[in-house]
Amino acid sequence: MEATFYGVRGSIPAPGPETNRYGGNTSCVAVRTKGGALVILDMGTGAVQLGRKLMGAEFGQGKGTAAILISHAHWDHIQGFPFFPPIFVPGNRFTIYGPSRSSTMLENILEGQMNPHFSPLYTMKNLGATIEIAAVNLDEDEEFIESGLLVRGQLNPHGPTTALAYRLEEEIGGVQRSLVYASDAGYPASGPTDAVLALYHGADILIHDSTYTPEDRATRLSRGFSSVADAASSAVRAGVKHLVITHFDQDYSDDMVDAMAERCRRLLDEQGGRSIQLSAAREGLTLSV
Repeated sequence: MEATFYGVRGSIPAPGPETNRYGGNTSCVAVRTKGGALVILDMGTGAVQLGRKLMGAEFGQGKGTAAILISHAHWDHIQGFPFFPPIFVPGNRFTIYGPSRSSTMLENILEGQMNPHFSPLYTMKNLGATIEIAAVNLDEDEEFIESGLLVRGQLNPHGPTTALAYRLEEEIGGVQRSLVYASDAGYPASGPTDAVLALYHGADILIHDSTYTPEDRATRLSRGFSSVADAASSAVRAGVKHLVITHFDQDYSDDMVDAMAERCRRLLDEQGGRSIQLSAAREGLTLSV
């Protein structure tokens, strides 16, 4: 697998000179399997640039197929969807997964942002591509195969709602490789649940919400995000190999993100995680799993 970041900010896009190095788009990660299949994690504004790139190949010819895994339906995780060029091309096919009690509920949420008050599209029925909505029923601890990947999920608390963390597994050379995506996690003081830690356990890459510094998170607990301290602790407890911090607050400059990454490195080392590799997500960064 390869994971490429197209959006690394939280809440709202943050374009400008102070965010050029890491990027100002909201959450979107593109994962390519060893067989070339495409799985997209969240559809924030970063999806627009991803879509433009995809149009240069099979998606521009109406021959593209991809799965889209939505962590939750806050706008910074879906607001790129109506502006994703491949969805307008007849022949392209997308399956959208997300946390919901039914596929109809998830479809209604996506339709909602295309309401005439918000969008000239009016409805997803005006899109050219074929779109299938497949909600994930976590009450049954569901796992499924998508694009050759074994996909599992667990819900994390996120303020008054929840966000779905995904684990993607692929066998490569007889070895099971794994990537976990855990955005918008607002743990209680005790940290992740045992079930969530089991989802993270031993992951080759853990992409983890790191919206705030510990000090800022302490004053904004109701918003349901993690700090770099939460990310570091989760990575150490789960014994992951590579931690990637992401979903940075829109008000944080690149210099502040640099400082957060340095602090996260110190926290990992202090908690016994010296062997854990650390990266700060930035637009255009590609990591091999």
